[in-house]
Amino acid sequence: MSETTISEIKSREILDSRGNPTICTRIFLKSGITQEASIPSGASTGKREALELRDGDPSRYLGKGVLTAVNNVRNIIAPEITGLDALKQAEIDKRLIELDGTPSKKKLGANAILSVSLAAAQGAAKALGLELFEYIEKKDKYLLPVPLINILNGGAHADNNVDIQEFMIAPAGGINFSESIRMAAEVFQQLKKILKKKGYSTAVGDEGGFAPNLKSNKEALDIILAAIERAGYKAGSDIFLALDAAASEFFQDNIYVFHKSDGSRKNIDQMIKFYSSLVDNYPIVSIEDGFSEDDWEGWKIMTDELGQKIQIVGDDIFVTNLKILKEGIQRGIGNSILIKLNQIGSLSETIETVKYAQKHNYPCVISHRSGETSSTFIADLSVALNTGQIKTGSVSRSERVAKYNRLMEIEEILGEKGSYAGKKVFQKYIT
Repeated sequence: MSETTISEIKSREILDSRGNPTICTRIFLKSGITQEASIPSGASTGKREALELRDGDPSRYLGKGVLTAVNNVRNIIAPEITGLDALKQAEIDKRLIELDGTPSKKKLGANAILSVSLAAAQGAAKALGLELFEYIEKKDKYLLPVPLINILNGGAHADNNVDIQEFMIAPAGGINFSESIRMAAEVFQQLKKILKKKGYSTAVGDEGGFAPNLKSNKEALDIILAAIERAGYKAGSDIFLALDAAASEFFQDNIYVFHKSDGSRKNIDQMIKFYSSLVDNYPIVSIEDGFSEDDWEGWKIMTDELGQKIQIVGDDIFVTNLKILKEGIQRGIGNSILIKLNQIGSLSETIETVKYAQKHNYPCVISHRSGETSSTFIADLSVALNTGQIKTGSVSRSERVAKYNRLMEIEEILGEKGSYAGKKVFQKYIT
């Protein structure tokens, strides 16, 4: 029996950043090494995501308990995975997928499966004395990602009157990752001062961005531009803007209803005009989920109309699912993909989707979820796969900042072996 053989697996309920239960699984190796993985949860989720198994018992956590998933790890997964070599990630993930046997992982739960998959990877990395990013993929050179930093929240992530879910800044003009975080933090602090002076709330939403009641979606962009200038930076040169519309959240009866702000109703053509106006008037380089996951026609038109001007990122429409991504690429839907581990449910499947996207020139944005844990796995994943972009919330709330702190640590570890993705990520969209 190898020293990297899995000797025991334990699992338990913990709380995520929203105070909801989630699963945490710990793997023990024969050598005595132990590592654990905790799994995040989304608020606005794609309907084709792998299933996050919840108990549905109203007497516990309002039905959101995950004891069923925990027990699936303890009683079904553990007996089958114990005895396998932690170094054989593909074999472990294949066994987990076969144990479940459903396309959506609804039998055991994607949260249960992923917790074991990620814990095994971390245990293997530690056993080999490697950083996690090195274990995931060994390279001579690594790329530190440009962070897409959510500094204003709306949509399903905030109790306010803003329809667009995330207003982000991308400090691509920084000389390295650490400097880009400093730039973003300074803009964030200036934004707080501006909001306070205008009499707006400076309370933060699920992902750490401010969540004030603003007069319009455009006012959010104007205030961010003011904060960038006040921090001493130039929008469109030092710092760029990105949006996550999360349009599935306000798509009703084949129309887009801005029910949180002005109540306006927009068809596909009107939505295209709306986005085109924003892109023409603001230094926006990326829009995520501009149309509903069910509106492939809208996605196609947006890609045709704006795909040469901005990055069009598919989240809810692709859900990190290779089969759906292949269909999207074939039909010319979007030009980039958001990557979330728990949308598909295993590390191996996630890597496979990233590799396919990269091969077909679809940039990948590694992403957190709105209900997060202190895990920094996605920071290492973004570096390991050289995705060049990461989205993990604002520069506030410790579960968000933990990922940025880990990336600064990785940058220090890498030294000359690492470089910052910077402006080249958006080069084709920058005039």
